[in-house]
Amino acid sequence: MDKTGKFDLEKYPIHLGLNAKATVQDEFTGAVDWYERYGAQNAADGAEGRLVSLHSFSSPWGTWEMHPEGEELVVCISGKMTLIQEIDGKHQRVELLPGEAIVNPRGVWHTADVHEKACALFITAGMGTQVRPRN
Repeated sequence: MDKTGKFDLEKYPIHLGLNAKATVQDEFTGAVDWYERYGAQNAADGAEGRLVSLHSFSSPWGTWEMHPEGEELVVCISGKMTLIQEIDGKHQRVELLPGEAIVNPRGVWHTADVHEKACALFITAGMGTQVRPRN
């Protein structure tokens, strides 16, 4: 964060917590230990806490993820991606173009295909997030 308070959201996600508090997080590494630290540092906010992050992708995701404690908003900022949700044993595919958004419901496994370099904004109820490999 610079002296004006400006920061790069792709490098430094932000946590929206109780009492309308917004806290810039440590530099994002993508590693499991980053998420563990994030969870521990913000555990007091419980399921009401939200991780706000910006990610760029140039290839399909290698994993599925699921958020058991709340919903996740996904907003396509640039490029084109197909969000895949596993609902009732079937894969629902929704193409997202810039400015379009979708909500991943609580407890729904999801992944994404990327057709051209894409950037998306995520507002995630991250508590208890589970990940599994994509086959």
